[in-house]
Amino acid sequence: MTDAELRELLELTDPAEQKTLFASAYAEKLRHTGPNVSLRGLIEISNICRKNCFYCGIRSGNRKLKRYRVGKEEIVASALWAYRHHYGSVVLQSGETVSEEFTAFIESAVREIMERSEGKLGITLCCGEQESRVYERWRKAGARRYLLRIETSDPEFYGKLHPADHNFQARVNCLRRLRELDYQVGSGVMIGLPGQTTDQLVRDLRFFEESDLDMIGMGPYIPHEDTPLGRGIEMTQEYRNGQLGKGLRMIACTRLLLKDVNIAATTALQALADDGRERGLLAGANVIMPNVTDLSYRRRYQLYADKPNLDENSEESRDDLIRRIHSIGETILWDQHGDSRHYFNRKQKEQKT
Repeated sequence: MTDAELRELLELTDPAEQKTLFASAYAEKLRHTGPNVSLRGLIEISNICRKNCFYCGIRSGNRKLKRYRVGKEEIVASALWAYRHHYGSVVLQSGETVSEEFTAFIESAVREIMERSEGKLGITLCCGEQESRVYERWRKAGARRYLLRIETSDPEFYGKLHPADHNFQARVNCLRRLRELDYQVGSGVMIGLPGQTTDQLVRDLRFFEESDLDMIGMGPYIPHEDTPLGRGIEMTQEYRNGQLGKGLRMIACTRLLLKDVNIAATTALQALADDGRERGLLAGANVIMPNVTDLSYRRRYQLYADKPNLDENSEESRDDLIRRIHSIGETILWDQHGDSRHYFNRKQKEQKT
């Protein structure tokens, strides 16, 4: 696919043409992963973050937010709940903290989850930029996947979304080091940011391709009122529809371009439309991350406004998700890690060479 072709697809507005795009992407998904959905039980372990990104609700500069960190026992209990309910994988997600204490805390939690699930539960980490030695310790403890979103692959635009002390190249270097440590590496971007162009989204797709990523976790930008970027943006229905369409078209183009990677239908899609995640699956995504965090913490981990399922417990969320996924003819892969086929295909190629 040429850049011009990707640009044309990303800018489609005609409903019939978009329907054709999504059908093509879904057919590509069927060829590589089948009509299947992998679940990742999401545990939001801390909203403490040293970063001050202009778009994020848990940015360090948000003085309205009450900070928390879940204790290790609660983290392990949530992970084991997911394991008992046949989720094959969990995600430990937090704001970015850099310290020996935090490193050891995550390392210990991962080890205990692995031990108590007899090594059967896949673990993804999403804990921001860290030193290489930290990633190495977590990998040895049992984490197998790491998600570090780039948010935009345009260094100049990246600078407009972050304070001056944030470094685009440092983030890229972290992704490279994660690959060297044999993680299944995931990244992603925000779609529909103020000032973002279609050419920048095309560049993002090329970044995914050139970085040989195994997982893509991305979603439409939704403003948060307590952030510099989100102030003054009115969430009209027209705005919601536009953002949802951009997100779905980006998912479809990612599937058509990258073929066998894991792609998440993120909660941000559901924040824009009740059936947003299902529409994401039908546009080429194959992963959903239902929240299994204790309800007492959920309102304090809102990266964007109107986050859904804040009052729905893990059991209710699971039951609702089963119904929704089955209603579109998809099958949940229970008790499976849902590892990226791209990862294993790449490993086979490396062994042959």
